[in-house]
Amino acid sequence: MKIRVIGGGLAGPEAALTAARLGCDVDLYEMRAIVNGQPRLTPAHQTIEFGELLCSNSLKSESPNTTPWLLKEEMRRAGSALLRIADETAVPAGHALAVDRVEFSLRIAEAIAAEPRIRVIREEVTSLVQDGNGPEYITILATGPLTSPALSAEIQRITGSEHLAFYDSISPIVDAETIDMDRVYFAARWDKGTADYINCPMSREEYDRFFDALVEAEAAEAKEWEQLDYFEGCLPIEVLAKRGRDTLRFGPMKPVGLRDPRTGKTPWAVVQLRKENLRADSYNLVGFQNHLKWGEQARVLRLIPGLENAKFLRYGQIHRNTYICAPALLDKHLRLKADPSIHFAGQLSGVEGYTESIATGMLAGIYAANLAQGREPALAPRSSAIGSLVHYITEANPKEFQPANITFDLLVPLEEELRKRVRDKKERHRIQCERALVEFDSWLSSVALTNAPSISSR
Repeated sequence: MKIRVIGGGLAGPEAALTAARLGCDVDLYEMRAIVNGQPRLTPAHQTIEFGELLCSNSLKSESPNTTPWLLKEEMRRAGSALLRIADETAVPAGHALAVDRVEFSLRIAEAIAAEPRIRVIREEVTSLVQDGNGPEYITILATGPLTSPALSAEIQRITGSEHLAFYDSISPIVDAETIDMDRVYFAARWDKGTADYINCPMSREEYDRFFDALVEAEAAEAKEWEQLDYFEGCLPIEVLAKRGRDTLRFGPMKPVGLRDPRTGKTPWAVVQLRKENLRADSYNLVGFQNHLKWGEQARVLRLIPGLENAKFLRYGQIHRNTYICAPALLDKHLRLKADPSIHFAGQLSGVEGYTESIATGMLAGIYAANLAQGREPALAPRSSAIGSLVHYITEANPKEFQPANITFDLLVPLEEELRKRVRDKKERHRIQCERALVEFDSWLSSVALTNAPSISSR
């Protein structure tokens, strides 16, 4: 049985490469294409490349015994193709895994082109009905936050429910040559990892001047398709600022652990810049997603010390993120309850974050490959990070459901007696991670197919 994957972002290519690696033929659909010599794009994409990263270029922490690390460790053990590519295209980012966006996309395209079992089809899918004239197939829907209106309507038709939607904003990118290096310093928070972040320190007076300009700045006009219902985990800086004068100082401008080596003191506030690529010729403003007019962005952001004469290669933008109410619609195998031939993966399934999207794509690829070859797939263990993530999106209260990143709150808690005995939070987390990996390794051996090499050995 063939597998059809719809979506060329992160989850789709991961699902396709996983299923192909396990011996299945895959049709990978992507609507972005060159049509009559012109690129057909979405409202937010700038290229037709696979795996284009719209917001940050970071796949989060690599610090051992954190949940982002745990999820990536599980994916590495399972042979995730996109995580391998992320490792190969990594740029220095302290204790985080960040990638060169362009190289990351190019390597994904190369991996797909090198896989003979994958056929790429550059066209929009508008119907999920199998016409009965061709072979049956399993569908993995991974069209992400920018699912086309026609396909959104089709998903709404087959699910019988309305979509839920939130909105993300894209962080600005600055030309490295236009940063005044005499006003900034390199450091990683608490000196964890290498000092790869440029830190723009602010005094109290500088912060107040920046804050006042930010809250007075004019927002960009919303388009017809936009309803400004932001996701709590990715709020624009101007929205955060309106919650209180110190909100930014406890959020994206938090100075804690970023002592200025030139003064020996901790600044009142700090703006961090992270490399966009290995050439280090551009940096993004970490956590500075916003929805201001471009002229206003230039005016406000040039109040940041070191960016007085900055050239911005990209300004912040807003884009739509669409997701289904997974607890009401999906089973624990990420299958649509009303039609088990359809799987969901990535942000469309209700997870938030690059790593989480890739992880669900990998899992959907494993599950679909098992089903295509005639066996019911074993569920990822509840104790693992990926199992906990899927448990959340399929078992949460549908009336209160919001997309989630992987956190310790989602993992299986330690037994009460052990919690009482182990007081140190870091040690508790270490135990949870250790248990998760033991269970995950055991699960891997159960999903490796008889006619394909072991996933964990590839």
